[in-house]
Amino acid sequence: MRQVALLRGINVGGRNKVPMAELRAVVEKAGMTNVRTVLASGNVVFDAETDPAESAGVLERAVGEAFGYDAAIHVVPLETVRAAVEGYPFPRSPERHAYAVFVTDPATLRTLAAAAPEDSDLERVRPADGLLYWEVEKGSTLSSPFGTLTGRKHAGIVTTRNLQTLEKVLAAG
Repeated sequence: MRQVALLRGINVGGRNKVPMAELRAVVEKAGMTNVRTVLASGNVVFDAETDPAESAGVLERAVGEAFGYDAAIHVVPLETVRAAVEGYPFPRSPERHAYAVFVTDPATLRTLAAAAPEDSDLERVRPADGLLYWEVEKGSTLSSPFGTLTGRKHAGIVTTRNLQTLEKVLAAG
C-alpha cells in the first residue's frame, strides 16, 4: 500500500535536524520500499505491507533512534492525502495559506473543531474526516487563534501541511 509519513516538528527553528537523504535511508532500513522524500519538512512517500498505524510505530522508533529525538509521525494512505487536497472547501487565494491539519486522536479532532474560531477575515476552519481544513491570512499562521491552538500539546499527533506541499506529495506518489 502506498503511504505517506508526515513527520511533526523537524527542521524547524534549528531543532530536530533531519537531512532528507538520511531520512530516506532510515525509512528504507525500516523495511519500507519505493521511498521518496518531499521537501525538507518531513514528508515521506513509500510502499509498505503494514497498515498505516503499524508503519507509524515502526518509523517513530527508527527515526527517533537514528536522529536522537522523540519522533511523532502520522502515517496515512496516499489516497487520504488525495482526498484532503480534492476536498479543500475554501477558494484558493494568493493572500491566504491553505492548510490541512491531520489529527490522529478523534477526541482531539473534536476538541479542535469545537474550539475553532468563528469565520473571520483572518481565518476559517472546517472539519472533515480525520482532519481539519484551515485557511489563514499569510503572515498570521503562528499568531492566529487557531494557529496558536494547534501548536499546543494534544493527545495524539496534530500536524499541519500546506496544500501546496500536499500537492507535491501527490506528484511524488
